[in-house]
Amino acid sequence: MSSEKKLFTRDFALILAANFLLYIGFYLLLPIFPFYLSETFGSDKGTIGIVLSCYTVAALVIRPFSGYLLDAFQRKPLYMLSYTIFTIMFGGYIMAWCLTVFVVMRVLHGLAFGTVTVGGNTIVIDILPSERRGEGVGYYGMANNFAMCVGPMIGLFLHEAFSFEVIFITATAACALGLVCAGLIKTKVRPLVQRPPLSLDRFILIKGIPGGVALMLLSMPYGLTTTYVAMYAQEMQVNISSGVFFSLMAIGIASSRIFSGKLVDRGYTTQLIEGSSFACIIVFALLALCGWMRQNGASGGVEALFLGAALLMGICFGVMFPAYNTLFVSLAPNSQRGTAVSTYLTSWDVGIGAGLALGGTVVETLGFEVTYALGAVLAVVSWLWFRGYVAPKYHLWKVR
Repeated sequence: MSSEKKLFTRDFALILAANFLLYIGFYLLLPIFPFYLSETFGSDKGTIGIVLSCYTVAALVIRPFSGYLLDAFQRKPLYMLSYTIFTIMFGGYIMAWCLTVFVVMRVLHGLAFGTVTVGGNTIVIDILPSERRGEGVGYYGMANNFAMCVGPMIGLFLHEAFSFEVIFITATAACALGLVCAGLIKTKVRPLVQRPPLSLDRFILIKGIPGGVALMLLSMPYGLTTTYVAMYAQEMQVNISSGVFFSLMAIGIASSRIFSGKLVDRGYTTQLIEGSSFACIIVFALLALCGWMRQNGASGGVEALFLGAALLMGICFGVMFPAYNTLFVSLAPNSQRGTAVSTYLTSWDVGIGAGLALGGTVVETLGFEVTYALGAVLAVVSWLWFRGYVAPKYHLWKVR
């Protein structure tokens, strides 16, 4: 294999490590925040959802601007600056003496997160050989998806044994190590891009909006699950640790990466998204069914369904992430690569933010079972929209 087609280079390994450690810090705290806000500030589920969604809203606001800046200027300095701020902001949570200060810290943290994630996703595409981009993006996505599963498990373990301050310090240490890895990455100096006059496509990939809608509909119940699944398991009184749920998600994600990236490189992008979107319908329906079975006194089978949903959820999103990332990048010329990545992540964040903001209130009012049933409905709409409109337009509009 020629050096141009080599996948696991030094720089690729470094950005995988940097990405993994960044998301470890992020996801380590995700299931802890509901407990922290409830125990420290006495917040109810509705308030928790709104407060946590501030982070996603801030990331959403900054993403289009960060995508433009990454396309117009050198990418690594902006990536390093935002990574540094992201790491420092973990200490802000320790100093938050009231809910208002916590919200301010959450917003600032979200702004840094929105920039560093766009930067990382754009730099990894620059590093990868075009012939193996789908496979490489799959491994890159696996780093943060695996952190998404391992991080909450570690966070819940620390919550049982240590104080919240120890958890915040652990998250800071993980990101600091990731920052060191990021600093060692070598990137090529890019010539400054001559951007056209001010227009919407400087900040949003217009052709990516239909796919963004489909992705957003799936990220809404996804965000609700990763944030509230520990409380859901506690409410159902299942005889398993919620950390096992995230472990099985990790297994599902890892197993899906064996084949999904290579299939993307072979041109099966839309087929993979359609299949994984359909499987998401089953995932959220199973989660709703678990609660209804428990309410009706069914003792057998609930744990098995709960864990089966976790494994299938990992497989679904493990397949979906690299396919969607490739879909957005394939719709844009090289000069709009940062904008394409920004639009992809913005679509995801819109759903996550909406899921957190509305999900807590819906759970408080209707319960987890109805909330997950609504999540299954959203997955149905996403699948139909992608199959009927997004996929045909993608094949018409793609530039590579």
